[in-house]
Amino acid sequence: MADRHLVLYDGVCGLCSRLRRFLSARDPYRVFDFASLQSETGRAVVSRAGGDPDDLTSFYVVANHGSAGARVLAKSRAALFVAARLGWPWKAACVLGALPTALLDRGYDVIARNRYRVFGRLDACELEGPSEDR
Repeated sequence: MADRHLVLYDGVCGLCSRLRRFLSARDPYRVFDFASLQSETGRAVVSRAGGDPDDLTSFYVVANHGSAGARVLAKSRAALFVAARLGWPWKAACVLGALPTALLDRGYDVIARNRYRVFGRLDACELEGPSEDR
């Protein structure tokens, strides 16, 4: 399943849910699948990657999920990976990739700490049901 990427996001975060809808609308080749961090899939992936499945402050992408070469990206590197696959003008954000990950992740963490206050918190994940992937 090369060239399929699993995006893991906080299913009750207003910003994250908007991001999922944004990506779905701008994914012409349908390379992204989605699962909430709260789902069984999300929790398992985060655990396998060495993260805390109860910590919902990170955005993850499993690049080439389902293949032997799958790799997990988190926070700013996950966001830049996604931007690169959206094409122009979103791909332009990849110039930020020249910056150190620690610096990019600090900026990411500022947004993550304030996302509920600014964008709200949903009562339930929008992708509820037996199959949370698209």
